[in-house]
Amino acid sequence: MATHPEWHFVERGLVLAVPVTFGVAALFSPRRVAPQSAIFASALAFVWAVLSVLVGALAVPLAASLPAQGVRLDAVTGTMLLLVCFLGLVIARYSRTYLDGDPGQARSTRWLLVTLGAVTTLVISNSLLVMAVAWTATSLSLHKLLTHYDDRAAALVAAHKKFIISRLGDLCLWSALALIYESVGSFDLDAIFEWIGSRATLPTSMQIAAVLCVGAAALKSAQLPFHGWLVQVMEAPTPVSALLHAGVVNLGGFLMIRLAPWIGRVPAAQLLLVVIGMTTAILAALVMTTRVSVKVALAWSTCAQMGFMLVECGLGVWHLALLHLVAHSLYKAHAFLTAGSAVDVWRVRALTHRDRPASLAGLAVSVAAIIGSAWLGSWLVTVAFGGALSLDLSSRVLGLVVALSVAPIVARAAANGVGAAIMEGLRALGIGMLYAACHVGAGRMFSVPHVGGTSSVCWAIVALGFGGLFLIQSALQVRPNGLLARALHPWLFAGFYLDELFTRLTFRLWPPRLPKSEPSRLSVAESVEA
Repeated sequence: MATHPEWHFVERGLVLAVPVTFGVAALFSPRRVAPQSAIFASALAFVWAVLSVLVGALAVPLAASLPAQGVRLDAVTGTMLLLVCFLGLVIARYSRTYLDGDPGQARSTRWLLVTLGAVTTLVISNSLLVMAVAWTATSLSLHKLLTHYDDRAAALVAAHKKFIISRLGDLCLWSALALIYESVGSFDLDAIFEWIGSRATLPTSMQIAAVLCVGAAALKSAQLPFHGWLVQVMEAPTPVSALLHAGVVNLGGFLMIRLAPWIGRVPAAQLLLVVIGMTTAILAALVMTTRVSVKVALAWSTCAQMGFMLVECGLGVWHLALLHLVAHSLYKAHAFLTAGSAVDVWRVRALTHRDRPASLAGLAVSVAAIIGSAWLGSWLVTVAFGGALSLDLSSRVLGLVVALSVAPIVARAAANGVGAAIMEGLRALGIGMLYAACHVGAGRMFSVPHVGGTSSVCWAIVALGFGGLFLIQSALQVRPNGLLARALHPWLFAGFYLDELFTRLTFRLWPPRLPKSEPSRLSVAESVEA
């Protein structure tokens, strides 16, 4: 498809209009109509985002990108803009009702707009320097939202921990920028990628910079043991929780996706992503099973999902990482904004369904059935695109992960009778085929140039990690009162004591400022969720 420069110029203007709209609304909205202004600004920004994607589809093929002065125009930018603006509109509308009558509503609304403006600036930027500034601005404005209730000690403690970890992430990112400028002489992404592509091997400074970027992404994505703040910020208003879990915490994964042509050239960075992500995904998924609070369980789920997203980046399946980011954001926004009705839904299910525990045989059969359905889905989708089925190592491992994820649901249904087993089996078949379709479709839409193969060690870590997680969770489900369950439960309930160790260390060096009405010292046990 031929490009059209005039449409490209229009698209650039529409993209730039998104953060400008949020910024203008934050600065000039009258206090008494701030909630309504936030809704209007979010709706207008969403319109700009939709128009920019439509114009971009006419100007250039969807999977391609065009160089621009300070603005990066590609499928990733368009997808992220639509996502952020849509979530911003939903959260702004929810906040107007949720905070109605709150004396700090106008202030909170303005900081929400500032946060959205900073996030969209980060998303559209073609400069690593601007991205770093926008990410720091996002963190600082989010801090204002997390401390909305500045008279609550628990809220201030969690926000203080978030502030410390974010500054560590900023230190990693800014150190990486210094190394990049020393080597490349530019912060422009196109210039950096061109410089990297022209070299057979990268110098040590650029490899260290890549590892530092991974560290920044891991720190700001609440990876263990720097996760405590994410599960302790529930004192903030629910719209802030939705914004944090559905949007801001995903920026670490977005940074890795944006830097894919560079990160994919550094095996140490890829291995670090896989190790950090797998460790967090396994431990957080296990800890989540011991939580009784809906929002806290969702927070631990976010830790695990962020870990899995970093694993996908480390494996080089960038299109799946972006697809995961979008799906997780939409799910978490819905989950947090409807958390208040979760108890009612559970009560209805408890009165109308009596689930039986899954059996080992049922789990084994479910895994085999889902792997078969994923293979069938891959074959059907591949034939539909006119190709031949090729099950390489990545396809086998990713298919196994999907099978292990869905198998417990099918197995529990099988324990309740043949009819339930058939229904869940059909759903499993649909999930396998849908996953295959998304895999192929996302790969074609969000194509990233091949920048190097992922080592078999990384794939082995993923296969063994998720396989081990499946076995442990299966043992806990089949024998909830067995020896393994009794041995693991104290550790899982305490979150392996990782956050306590981090809190004791950091608070000795930099204690939080608590309200005068609160005790001057807050014990670690009081600052963490039981």
